[in-house]
Amino acid sequence: MRREALTVGDRIPTEGGSGLGQNPFARLDASGLGPGPAAPPGPVPDPPARPAHNRGRVDITREKGGRGGKTVTVVCGFTGIGLAEKEQLAKRMRAACGCGGTVKEGCIEIQGDQREMVARILSEAGFRPVFAGG
Repeated sequence: MRREALTVGDRIPTEGGSGLGQNPFARLDASGLGPGPAAPPGPVPDPPARPAHNRGRVDITREKGGRGGKTVTVVCGFTGIGLAEKEQLAKRMRAACGCGGTVKEGCIEIQGDQREMVARILSEAGFRPVFAGG
C-alpha cells in the first residue's frame, strides 16, 4: 500500500463515510430478564443538611499603629492548623481582595481594611470569624 504525502493545500475528507457494517447490540434480547427495580412511592427526600464544620473562632482586627499610617487587616487566633494552610488562606484572601498580604507570627496580615471579605472567606473555610477591636 502506497501512501501519498499531504501538502499544505490538501484536505482530509470528513463527510462521514460508511456505517459500522453491523450493530454489536442487534442480537441482544431482554425476554429472559425479570422486571426492573420498582420506583419509590413518591418524591425522594433530600439528605439531611450537614452542619458546617466548625474549625474554631478567629479574631479579625484592623490595625494602623506602627505601620506608617497604613491600615492592615489582621486575622489571629487559629487553632489546629499549620503554616501551609495559613499560607493557602492568605493566598485566597489576597486574590479575592486584590491586595497584598503575608503570614507573620501565626497571624495573617492583609493590606487595607478588608474585614468583610476576609470574614466571608474564613466562613467558607469553616471558621467562625469575630470582629475584634476597632
